[in-house]
Amino acid sequence: MSTVTIAVDLAKNVFELAVATQAGRIAERNRLSRPQFEQFWALRAPCRVVMEACATAHFWARYLRARGFDVILLPPHYVKAYRRRSKDRSSRLRGYSGSKPLRRHQSGRDQE
Repeated sequence: MSTVTIAVDLAKNVFELAVATQAGRIAERNRLSRPQFEQFWALRAPCRVVMEACATAHFWARYLRARGFDVILLPPHYVKAYRRRSKDRSSRLRGYSGSKPLRRHQSGRDQE
């Protein structure tokens, strides 16, 4: 398993990613469409992935776990603490990527 952490902000059409080193520095940022998002994971070595728990996050968590990734889902009410002053997506990603220690998180739902 790789030592990088990938923070993901999910949306309908455009997904934002921030790839952080073990030290918490953001090494790469991406804005990807849905097809590009799937291709991104096919080319990536397994690592830790952090995202806010929402309806689609559980689907993507199952998708990534099946490919060997370690997925952490943050409850929505904890995500607020990861934002810094502004409410834009990039500040949220910066917070997910390791600048603060992870609090309690969800393991994700199995498909029923």
